[in-house]
Amino acid sequence: MQNQTDILSTAQKVSPFGGDLEGASGDMIINIGPQHPSTHGVLQLVVTLNGETIKKVEPHLGFIHRSIEKMCESLTYRQFIYVTSRMDYLSSHINNHGCALCVEKGMQIEVPERAKVIRVLMDELTRIASHELWWGAMAMDLGAFTPFFLSFRERETITDIMEDTCGARLTMNYIVPGGVMAELHPDFQKKVKAFIKLFREKADQYNELVTGNIIFQSRMKNVGVLSKEDAISYGCTGPTARGSGVNCDIRKLYPYEVYDKLKFDEVIETGCDSFSRYLVRVKEMYQSISIIEQLIDNIPEGDFQAKTKAVLKLPKGEFYTRVETARGELGVYIVSEGATTPYRIKFRSPGFSNLSALNHMAKGGKIGDLVAMMGTLDLVIPDIDR
Repeated sequence: MQNQTDILSTAQKVSPFGGDLEGASGDMIINIGPQHPSTHGVLQLVVTLNGETIKKVEPHLGFIHRSIEKMCESLTYRQFIYVTSRMDYLSSHINNHGCALCVEKGMQIEVPERAKVIRVLMDELTRIASHELWWGAMAMDLGAFTPFFLSFRERETITDIMEDTCGARLTMNYIVPGGVMAELHPDFQKKVKAFIKLFREKADQYNELVTGNIIFQSRMKNVGVLSKEDAISYGCTGPTARGSGVNCDIRKLYPYEVYDKLKFDEVIETGCDSFSRYLVRVKEMYQSISIIEQLIDNIPEGDFQAKTKAVLKLPKGEFYTRVETARGELGVYIVSEGATTPYRIKFRSPGFSNLSALNHMAKGGKIGDLVAMMGTLDLVIPDIDR
């Protein structure tokens, strides 16, 4: 009969996923999450360590799975769009935009120019708000608390602007097939210009506090290396891929709305490490500001929504559109049988593919660097689980 010490020793070595926590080689398996502040949601990482060196990172998903794709199949073409606000909730406008574009493509709806410009303005404000939150959380994950408050200073200004027009601050539900749901608030242009001024005045603090900080750089450079070839192989998109030198900005490759008429740069870094992915997002905020400046005084007059039928029916067939969210490429795939609801809907979310590269990036690194690698992937777990 085992004594109490033997039983305790055995219990400490058993993995909940089978096998031993400590093998013959002295490896140890630890669980990070699913409730952990640095996983930014209910993500569980099962990490195999040899000392402090990472041998394997195995993500376990599904803790917040809500069967969104299946739910969409029982909703009309007007209703299903707003379920997607709850996927990547920091790219709510852009998610809705991708769904609306797919419906419009199927029904060949011509969107008014005014609505196109409003959509792009909302998309770019959303991108900045998302990157602001990421920047503050990224710094806090590595031990710097002050940037978190500073990032929310500008982000709250954007959410105030959104609330005026959309009536919401996070899940906007503003973009509809044919245009946008409501006219812009009378103070929209004035408040956006005030935000642009505020951002340009305060943005230097980002570089002073974080980007140029030698401690921050030493935690990020040559950490989580992902080569260009590997980024492509894993299907990475967005800043994660562009930090490895991959040209993948959907706004440039497959322009939609008025992006082909705008002057902006696709931000590319070739360092292939965590610091490069950090720089891409910081520089992208400046590009979004440039886009907003080009449009804010040039919003066309006219209707904000095309005239459409109350009940929408897509013709029988398959339809696909893609947009550039704050995290990368969101693909929307609809199979229609000509009814009022889709037969099949599939979302190609950027977070899932980006997360798949984490094990490759982390292998051979130190456990203390894992948070930095995760942070530069900018994970939103409901976008992955759906």
